[in-house]
Amino acid sequence: MTTTRRNLLKASLATMTALSTGSFLSPGLREALAQTKGTLNFADVGVSDPDGNWSKFTAASNWNVNLVAMGNAPSQVLNTLIAGGGRQTYDMVGIVGGMQKPLVENQLVTPIDTARLSNWSKHSNIKKYILDDPAGFSFCGWDGKIYMMPTFIQGDSIGYLPEATGPIDSYGALFDPKFRGYTAIEDNYTTTGQKTALYLKKSGLATIDDPSNMTKAEVKRVIDFLIEKKKDKQFRLIWTSFEQSVNLFVNKEVYVQDCWEPMVFAARRAGIKAEYARPKEGYLLWASGPYIVNNPTRTPEREEAMYKLLDFMLSGWYSATITLLRGYLTGPDAADYARAHPSEFKPEQATEIERIHKNVHSKFEIPGTWQQRWPRLVEVYEEEWARFRAA
Repeated sequence: MTTTRRNLLKASLATMTALSTGSFLSPGLREALAQTKGTLNFADVGVSDPDGNWSKFTAASNWNVNLVAMGNAPSQVLNTLIAGGGRQTYDMVGIVGGMQKPLVENQLVTPIDTARLSNWSKHSNIKKYILDDPAGFSFCGWDGKIYMMPTFIQGDSIGYLPEATGPIDSYGALFDPKFRGYTAIEDNYTTTGQKTALYLKKSGLATIDDPSNMTKAEVKRVIDFLIEKKKDKQFRLIWTSFEQSVNLFVNKEVYVQDCWEPMVFAARRAGIKAEYARPKEGYLLWASGPYIVNNPTRTPEREEAMYKLLDFMLSGWYSATITLLRGYLTGPDAADYARAHPSEFKPEQATEIERIHKNVHSKFEIPGTWQQRWPRLVEVYEEEWARFRAA
């Protein structure tokens, strides 16, 4: 049975309960945990995980990290923090940015004091794409303050299996009749919906002023188009989890899908020849990283440990590791760190980090659109996406 993010969340919460009570732990593990100061609970969409290896951070801080899987859709994030008791459960949440408005208005997160981060001022990628770009800043800031630490910077498009499709350079491949039944899309209007809007605008199939903030009529036009394709059985599946998307490629159930680039990396590690398209319509640009959950009862010691974790996530080792795992633009010193630590990274891995970073830099050279996580007419988006689901 396919593991969903909901199942992962339930399992992770059960694990947290067991850890807090000490039950089901071997004496050796219980002793090891007792030697640390505590555990930071980090709810994340999955991309912040350095393959389960937080040992460098633990060795430097004496704090463990418990990473819990959570959904990335805006409604899921709010439900987790409000209805799910997340303010009391989690110290940080790692999600795609752009959600500051509802998070701040509901007092769910607190600003990040970047002066407490020694690696912040060295991060030229954050300065170039976030701090110096109003569109980029709006993805992690609100009212002049930073709320999300933009640890990862990326541009999304679509993945494909070249042996089945040949070269692909357009979102139109998702809707091409020759791939009917062998395409898949994400169950998320902030990704599938916006990429579709970008495609319809650039191809002249619809008049859309701004794909990142559409009018009611424009949203309806996009959903009508997707419903038409859905009824034509264009899509084999509307996926909801990282694992599900990867398996679609690994099992060769689909040839083209709206997905994140880490799915392509994961498929390659499983021996599948997969590529990520460079679309002529441009990329869906975004940044992601941790928000600090607003918990007034948090101790100063725990808060200090959280800032150490934030700084660690801007460090050379973490940046190099995540770039190799996910294909993201991370810290500017990632390749240099890898090259200077041959016992931890092979020379070819340092070269690969440089290649990946150069590729992401190039994505920002093509006019695309920043992902919109909380559009002005968010209720319209939600209602229209519900109509697509039900069609």
